[in-house]
Amino acid sequence: MAKKIGVYFDKSNIGAGLDLDALSDVVTGKFGGSCPVVKVFPVLGAETARQEIRQDIAENELDGVLIIGSSPRVDWDLYRFEGVTVERVNLREQGVLGYGAKVEAGEDAEADEDLFKLAADYVRMGVVKLTKMEEAGGGEVESVRTIMVLGGGWTGLTAAVNAANSGYDVVLVEKEAELGGRAKGLLKTVPLKYPYTDVHDTGIEQKIAAVEGNERITVLTSAKVRKVSGQPGQFTAVVKTKDGNQEIPVGAIVMATGWQPMDAGVMAPFGYGTLEGVVTAAEFEKMAKEGTLKARRVAFILNTGLVDGGDIYTSVCDEEPAEAAAAKPEAEDDEQTSYEHKDLESLRHLPYTNAISSVVALKQAGYVCDASEDGQAFILYDSMVVQGIHERFYKAAQDKLGVMMSKADITGVAQAEDGGLLVRAANTLMGEDVEIRVDMVVLPTGMVPSTAKDPVVWFDYRQGPNLPDLDLFDGYADSNYICFPYETRRTGLYAAGCVRQPMMLDAAEEDAIGATMKAIQCIESANRGMAVHPRSGDLSYPIFNFVRCTQCKRCTEECPFGALDDDEKGTPKPNFSRCRRCGTCMGACPERVISFANYNIDQIGSMIREIEVPDDMNAGGPRVLILACENDAYPALDMAALRGHHWSPYVRIIPVRCLGSVNAIWVADAMSKGIDGVMLLGCKYGDDYQCHFVKGSEICNRRKENIAETLNRLGVEPERVEQYEVAIDEYDKLPGMIDEFMNMILEKGPNPFKGY
Repeated sequence: MAKKIGVYFDKSNIGAGLDLDALSDVVTGKFGGSCPVVKVFPVLGAETARQEIRQDIAENELDGVLIIGSSPRVDWDLYRFEGVTVERVNLREQGVLGYGAKVEAGEDAEADEDLFKLAADYVRMGVVKLTKMEEAGGGEVESVRTIMVLGGGWTGLTAAVNAANSGYDVVLVEKEAELGGRAKGLLKTVPLKYPYTDVHDTGIEQKIAAVEGNERITVLTSAKVRKVSGQPGQFTAVVKTKDGNQEIPVGAIVMATGWQPMDAGVMAPFGYGTLEGVVTAAEFEKMAKEGTLKARRVAFILNTGLVDGGDIYTSVCDEEPAEAAAAKPEAEDDEQTSYEHKDLESLRHLPYTNAISSVVALKQAGYVCDASEDGQAFILYDSMVVQGIHERFYKAAQDKLGVMMSKADITGVAQAEDGGLLVRAANTLMGEDVEIRVDMVVLPTGMVPSTAKDPVVWFDYRQGPNLPDLDLFDGYADSNYICFPYETRRTGLYAAGCVRQPMMLDAAEEDAIGATMKAIQCIESANRGMAVHPRSGDLSYPIFNFVRCTQCKRCTEECPFGALDDDEKGTPKPNFSRCRRCGTCMGACPERVISFANYNIDQIGSMIREIEVPDDMNAGGPRVLILACENDAYPALDMAALRGHHWSPYVRIIPVRCLGSVNAIWVADAMSKGIDGVMLLGCKYGDDYQCHFVKGSEICNRRKENIAETLNRLGVEPERVEQYEVAIDEYDKLPGMIDEFMNMILEKGPNPFKGY
């Protein structure tokens, strides 16, 4: 904990709106000898100023530095002083710029009492926060420099080679007897190189040769991972091979297990399974590869409205026939449990696969036209989805002799009198209903991720062996697509390729490289005791006071990432490198057993107690505490202020790692202090979740119900504590949210505990 603190004001960022000399007096008057150095710099970011701070540290033996100026999200790399704890106070964005009363009216802000009180509160809170912080560190693990790659297809081969070329040993696990995966079954690929207009060989053989010829890569075929235990940097994977089980120490895992074709039986309305010549795109590709393709007139149907818009889609997805239930796989041993069978729900993957199906149809139409001079291909679509550089391929296909495309609603597929097939289409670009006589009909293949049918990795975790399953993802690895595209909810396991989302070979190549880089970062970060994401570089980790632990298991149950196991009594067993430092366990603990060196219950509670609350709300104004998620809400507040938005001067904002870390005691501290209301600003949760820690905002919302019950018993209206969802790009909505909450507080009047 910081004992001697240097406090430094940045006049260039906040001096125009505040009396910095008076604020300096607040520091010296309140903290005296604890802050032996208090200075105002014209430009704090200048090298001369930072050099003077270094001299102050040496001369005064400072162990803490408080920078008062812009947001901690700005110029964070400027204020690093070796051996000293540094904290920032945001008086620019969330002080002078966010303050809207007399500044907005053009009056002299320096003389404004409300603005000064706001700044004084923040300064005191900043000093107290430093006194409650300790240098974090000491959670290092001795990392194994081996990366396990699951899947020997295009993505897995790419990941293995890149990991090996980066200096790491690789164990590649492939469930089939040969490497190559589904790419090996392709006749050609859509263009992956300039000029992006012509199909060509995939090059999968070269990738296989590169893996098999690399001495750093160990290949295990006909193998499957049975169990993974331990933590990032120190995993132990049990792999079942034809020679028996092997225990392999690994540091991180790249999951590149690819996709499976959807259950094509749901395409029966198009004649699949009853009409000869109706096949899926995957089956068509196999025929082309094997040289058995004879059809000269082929219709490629991309509009599946007959299925996904009608009763068949509903019945398939909502009901599970007896034969499907009987097909559920049984556990092979006591370490595993059966996994939900989802074949009949795979139709839902068709919309996800639309972009792939569109380009594949263009490629396969070329097969037909190239096979014979009179070949004709008809592509009938609801919408052609062509992404990025593949637009060139689309334009080339439009000009290809024999390829015809039209938007159309397919009304039926029937047997023709001559033995061929008739495709009936309405609402075509020709403006009339048509019948097209073809030899073959090709239906799109939904790409179902491997994780939707069978578990790929069995984790020996307290929270269960499977990856957490969210309906939102329909079996795809549950990464945060916007912010952290490769991460799963099992730290150290990174998803790449079609197990994450449908993609072409070029995108899968990039995915493999990205996931491999994250696996490397994981190993190196664990070795130094650092978090991997989203708090990359964070050296803190949860510290447990087991003497007070009541074995309630709330921390182990609520951790979104399975970082905590427990013993037979329910005592938590931390796995530090699994932890993502969100603090959800800290927020869950009713006994305040869990803390972090630089983020703890006492720290935030002490900051709350530094807020000066007027006894008379009508004379001095109400006080509202905002606990703001540091990932979305806090930066959104910064952006709102920078773009000229203002909010009430009576709010005080404290950033938290995640709303999941909010402990009920903080709300109790605020209420007992006389604060009139508490706003919880966090990420969106539910189907449209954006929470960096997946469930933190949702967990906080559940806890809020318990807080409401407590407030009711105390005679305090539960509406005084409210949670709001906000995305980082919704900064313009935040001032309105604050105004709405503040108006509600003014209507209700003062907190009943005010003045006690």
